[in-house]
This record gives sequence, structure tokens and C-alpha cells, in this order.
Amino acid sequence: MARFLKDYESKLGMKITCSQETEPLGTAGPLALAKDKLIDESSSPFFVLNSDVICEFPLEKMIKFHKAHGGEASIMVTKVNEPSKYGVVVMEETTGKVERFVEKPKTFVGNKINAGIYLLNPSILDRIELRPTSIEREVFRKIAADRKLYAMVLTGFWMYIGQPKDYITGLGLYLDALRNKGSSKLSSGSHIRGNVLIDESAVIEGGCVFGPDVAIGPECVVEEGVTLSRCTVMRWARINDMPANLTASSVGTAQ
Repeated sequence: MARFLKDYESKLGMKITCSQETEPLGTAGPLALAKDKLIDESSSPFFVLNSDVICEFPLEKMIKFHKAHGGEASIMVTKVNEPSKYGVVVMEETTGKVERFVEKPKTFVGNKINAGIYLLNPSILDRIELRPTSIEREVFRKIAADRKLYAMVLTGFWMYIGQPKDYITGLGLYLDALRNKGSSKLSSGSHIRGNVLIDESAVIEGGCVFGPDVAIGPECVVEEGVTLSRCTVMRWARINDMPANLTASSVGTAQ
């Protein structure tokens, strides 16, 4: 963990501080636990990002939106085809002000759901007790009742990736987005089939074939003759030419 954090501190040019729960505190309690770490002299708003979703994370646009409306909290919402499966955010279309939340509505009230990306003023921490607390069901509902909660509609792809099969599908959406932008991050060559992302520190031996939808992480080693399809090979993993190569929804893990 220490090596992992140092790598990202160097890459991002910032200090990373961890706050660890000794008991589950829900989605809001951990903010109260980390209160002293979240507030500095600038009293600037801070992001809260769910780690089980994937999208393009338009954070700069969200900062501008948050400053413009002057409320206490901003949440990102995404449109879905079947809102009856989710908790729907009912909002004013012109201002983005959140009016209420409706859990799994039986009649249509809207098609926007919480995308798990928040920008919050430090004052929100005064609303949260150090106990198991839901930010979605308790804290946001109170802020909405005070007319200080606003929602910004996310453009582009979004997906929940809490399960391995969902992660692989989300990877495909991310790689498609890179392709649509003409990103130079995607790999090319005669051994590439579709969208493939290979970290520059990975070691790839000859005779390999990758794709579609493959991501190979930092410091991985893929030995000669390996075929990979629809999978993620995570940091420090080593893949050899097994009788059955990695396909479908396999996820490589570091050993």
C-alpha cells in the first residue's frame, strides 16, 4: 500500500492521506471521521467520489457549476432508460435545484439518478454525525429540503462497476470513449484487435495478441504467445501462455 500511494503521489503531484474506518460508517460517516483532514484554511469545497462507478469525471465543469449556483452541495446525475429500478432525483431543469428524491417510482417522475460524484462545501460536515450514516438517504434529503442541493447532468458514458463482469463492461465503455476522442493512449500494431490500453512500464513478449477491450497495468509481464480478450491485467501480474488464454470476463490480479 505504501508503494502504491507513493507512486500516485508522484504521478499526481499531491499528498495522499488515508482515513481508515474501524467499523462500517456508511456513505456519510467516513466524512465525519476524516473531518480534520477535509478542512483547510481556504474552506474550499471538496469532492466525494464513489469508487465503484466509471465515467469521464468532468470535475472542472462541476466546479464551475457549483460556484455558479452558490448552494451547499452539488451532485452529478446520469440519465437511465429504466428509472423504476433506481432512486430518482427530481430537479428543476433550468437551475438544477434538487426538489426531492423518489425511490423506485412506480409512475414516471424523471429519468435521472445519482451518479456517485459530489462536490460539497465544508459546512456539510456539520450535518454529519460520527455514526453509520447514509449521505444519500439522510444528508442529501435534508440539504434538498433546505433548497441548497443542486444536480448537474453528466454527459457521456456512466456505469456501476462493483462486480467483475460490470468492471469489464465499464472498461469497454472507457476504451470506446478514448477511441472516440482519438486518444494516443490506445495501443496500435498488428497484434492489436480493437481497443487496447497498455501501460508503458509493462513488458510484452513476442507473439502476443490483445483485444478487444484489454487493459494491461503497470509493471506487468505478459509472456510470449499469450492471447488476451476482454480482461484487465492488474499491476505486477505475470501472464504466461496457459492452455486456455484469458478471455471473456476474466480479471488478472497481482500475485
